[in-house]
Amino acid sequence: MAKPISRISSRRNGRISSRKNARRIPKGVIHVQASFNNTIVTVTDVGGQVVSWASAGTCGFKGPRKGTPFAAQTVAINAIRTVVYQGMQRAEVRIKGPGLGRDAALRAIRRSGILLSFIRDVTPLPHNGCRPPKTRHV
Repeated sequence: MAKPISRISSRRNGRISSRKNARRIPKGVIHVQASFNNTIVTVTDVGGQVVSWASAGTCGFKGPRKGTPFAAQTVAINAIRTVVYQGMQRAEVRIKGPGLGRDAALRAIRRSGILLSFIRDVTPLPHNGCRPPKTRHV
């Protein structure tokens, strides 16, 4: 009887420690997306690779409470907690959207102890946008 050939896979055999704890990230980018219904905070490294993220839904908020400032504060704390352990000291903040959680998330980021190099508002604004619908005749 022939012996089965063992597959050599670098993915399975090469990794001994978990990847999240092994990475040291001194500088990163914190993206805050604040809509009226939810707040999502994503932390990336300078290259754009996602390191950590959290949203109001993952933090246990449901329904209309997801859009509140308190939910945004909790989201920001949860997203940043993991990257502080990985050694992040400096960060840029990019805020997008018109939601209530903008200021609350920024306050929570400021209190986390990470030095902020700049805060930029990247909310998309139309330069006269789409054509409006034709007038309604009653």
